[in-house]
Amino acid sequence: MTVKIHIHVTHRQHTNGRETIEAEGSTVGEALDDFIGRYPGIKKEIFDEKGALLHYIEIYLNKKSAYPGELEKQIKDGDDIQIIIFLAGG
Repeated sequence: MTVKIHIHVTHRQHTNGRETIEAEGSTVGEALDDFIGRYPGIKKEIFDEKGALLHYIEIYLNKKSAYPGELEKQIKDGDDIQIIIFLAGG
């Protein structure tokens, strides 16, 4: 399945400024693996050492939160995946 992954502005340094990337997979996790295979620098920005999403990263699938179990969510051709970064401050 071919999906579009929308890249957060803070991660675009890893994609040569590209806002969207097409990726292949049957789940969100497989599509992210395909994406990371082409842009390996992004991996440490999304996943921890154990392969889990960092606590401040959320995945949206077709503009809806994919939580919980976001990496296992099934995808179909034409779906949109967004990598969202939760920022905090005061």
